[in-house]
Amino acid sequence: MLVGMLTLLVLAFSAMPARAELRIDVTRGTVEPLPIAISEFFGVAPEETDVGRDIADVISANLERSGLFRPLDRKAFIQSAASIDVRPRFSDWRVINATALVNGSVESLQDGRIQVQFRLWDVFAEAQMVGLVYTTERSNWRRIAHIISDAVYKRLTGESGYFDTRIVYVAESGKKNERVKRLAIMDQDGANHRFLTDGRALVLTPRFSPTQQEITYLSYFNNKPRVYLFNVQTGRRELLGEFPGMTFAPRFSADGNSVVMSHAREGNTDIYVMDLRTRQPIRLTSHPDIDTSATFSPDGSQITFESDRSGSQQIYVMNADGSDQRRISFGKGRYATPVWSPRGDLIAFTKQRGGKFHIGVMRPDGSGERLLTESFLDEGPTWSPNGRVIMFFRQEPGEEGRVNLYSIDLTGYNLRRVVTPGFASDPAWSPLNP
Repeated sequence: MLVGMLTLLVLAFSAMPARAELRIDVTRGTVEPLPIAISEFFGVAPEETDVGRDIADVISANLERSGLFRPLDRKAFIQSAASIDVRPRFSDWRVINATALVNGSVESLQDGRIQVQFRLWDVFAEAQMVGLVYTTERSNWRRIAHIISDAVYKRLTGESGYFDTRIVYVAESGKKNERVKRLAIMDQDGANHRFLTDGRALVLTPRFSPTQQEITYLSYFNNKPRVYLFNVQTGRRELLGEFPGMTFAPRFSADGNSVVMSHAREGNTDIYVMDLRTRQPIRLTSHPDIDTSATFSPDGSQITFESDRSGSQQIYVMNADGSDQRRISFGKGRYATPVWSPRGDLIAFTKQRGGKFHIGVMRPDGSGERLLTESFLDEGPTWSPNGRVIMFFRQEPGEEGRVNLYSIDLTGYNLRRVVTPGFASDPAWSPLNP
């Protein structure tokens, strides 16, 4: 899963024209996808050619799914991959209306590793925008494709990419009322899928650490609902605290040193935070109604949570020490599962109103509410690490109770189903891979 021993060099091009400012505005409500040509990466040996084709295919799929790019059909390409490697003939790319061009090469090294070069070109300005070289193990070719996708996305949008990431979620199988639920993990494009638990214990609400290869989640092990930590690399599982009653809805702090969770005991549910270094829990709320689904702000200074203390589910914000608890949602309907954006500017939430469910966003003070989706049942929003895309799960009506993952961008456009081997719920997006 990890690149390991990956080296990166900046690739310059002699006699390069002045740098172009080709840029996509990702904040607009509708964006005409940018026509981009992604050539197969050139290789001399057959195995190099195969890897080069695979890399180009993954880059094309990543950029197309973002909704911001329209990869052109390679059958329309006039210039070959081999000749582009020397110098693009920009007139050939203007003819097919390509605005940007990605090309590269794959070379096998004597030690068994591969060297991948890539360049991004502004076709109309005839300018190189990015040029990089990666050296890594051959088996890491897919991750190199994700890293290149991020580089292209960042250069053309000005925003960090999100393709070199993973998704942890709850994989569901079986009848609606007899579901087996297992933790599963995959790359954001569905590749490298594997199960982390065997299904003998019910699992819910997995959440990634922002700094480590760890997941926190709820498991009904031996019929006792408890919060656990799971190390993705080693497979080691650890119970997080010995609480009387039930603990659930865990989330890491922004620095990865704490976990905030809910603790239900004797009919009362409040929010606690536990320092992972000292394992000492601190109670943050003390209210006779239900306080749950807490999430830290990116700077760690505040926490958003849901509570029914006003008579219905609403969203609240408080300081990280539990002080200054205040309601921020005042629209019609019930609000739940608030999640702070990695950028700190918005809080995503689930809203139920008039028999429909929505995924929406609002500012941390409650202003600027916008609903992005509507369906029979949408729940569990999770942010991409750049704060531009939200993933969630959607249940379809009917006896089968199909649940699948979907993503949508922050403007409310580009709704996409995220392909998984079976039913899927409770997604959590990782930070960029280390």
